[in-house]
Amino acid sequence: MLPLKKKTVFIASFGQNTLFTAEALEKYTDQTVIILKTKKCMLHFDSSARRKVIPFRLANPIGWFIAVFHLATSQKVFADNYYGILAAAKFRQHTKCIQLWHAAGAVKKFGLKDLSLGERRPSACRRFKKVYQRFDYVVVGSERMTAIFQEAFGLAGNRFLRKGVPRTDFFFNEEMKIKAKQSITHNFPIITEKKVILYAPTYRDDELTMNQIMIDVDKIYDRLKEDYILLISIHPAVTLDDFQMYPDFLFNVSNYPINHILLISDVLITDYSSVMFEFSLLNKPMVFYAYDLEEYSRTKGLWEDYESLVPGPVVQSTDQIIEVLVKEISSRNMITEFSKEWNTYSNGRSSEALIKAIYFS
Repeated sequence: MLPLKKKTVFIASFGQNTLFTAEALEKYTDQTVIILKTKKCMLHFDSSARRKVIPFRLANPIGWFIAVFHLATSQKVFADNYYGILAAAKFRQHTKCIQLWHAAGAVKKFGLKDLSLGERRPSACRRFKKVYQRFDYVVVGSERMTAIFQEAFGLAGNRFLRKGVPRTDFFFNEEMKIKAKQSITHNFPIITEKKVILYAPTYRDDELTMNQIMIDVDKIYDRLKEDYILLISIHPAVTLDDFQMYPDFLFNVSNYPINHILLISDVLITDYSSVMFEFSLLNKPMVFYAYDLEEYSRTKGLWEDYESLVPGPVVQSTDQIIEVLVKEISSRNMITEFSKEWNTYSNGRSSEALIKAIYFS
């Protein structure tokens, strides 16, 4: 049997929670850090004497073997998503597996409450449950998210670490925010001259090109170009060929860290994306463009009534978006309460608190 090593493994698809947690780990411990970076992960991780970044591709037999080796010899394992490999991983008795997840809140159902489970084979459902039972702890930022994870993963209340979401530390760190703002301003100097609208919708299978995204950029340009610019952050799978049509108004920011873009945005337009939960920490207005609410709720499943959940106006057309923006949105009290409810434990020290809870208690 291979001996345990003084190391911690991260499996990363999203990256930001991994990054903040790994940096706190390196600050407070002498653990070696191994990051198994999936193809989906767009975030760059620096390698160092104590940190190894390894491409993690299940289709690559060598990569699979390396991942299994590190999982089998690690003292702690952090994941930021569902990973089927965890069902087969042979953890040692004292190895702990911690689910970081990748969002501060949830609108759409997932896990054991995913509506698509009814179409899955029984063997797949058993694998899902086995993965969820691997989680010794799940990191949460609120009691609202604790309740959702309990249903989604089928876990008892003692499995939750109420330390806050690591990547939200960014919003409380003045030095990080200044650097991020300077970087974004350098690339988009126009943001100092006009208000910034960010459109950040959730990914849909039937929206693979700019033309299929259900927002009328022409209308928004005609009505709002004097006072606003429009940033769009969407899934990498979407083809963005039409961003040259309004070179001083429309900008693709999909490859930038979303929290950096949230910081410089004056208003967020979104739908079912979890981006709303972190944006609420900034106490800035939001518009909820849920043009397919009835269908989305029926086919995907929502944790609760959408219009009761969101802290801002719900609209179903570009004309309504423009109308709301022209009138200006006054929902700061709603946003403050929303943030208190969903970001309860996220106070700027979440990464540090998590490391101390896992390694020193």
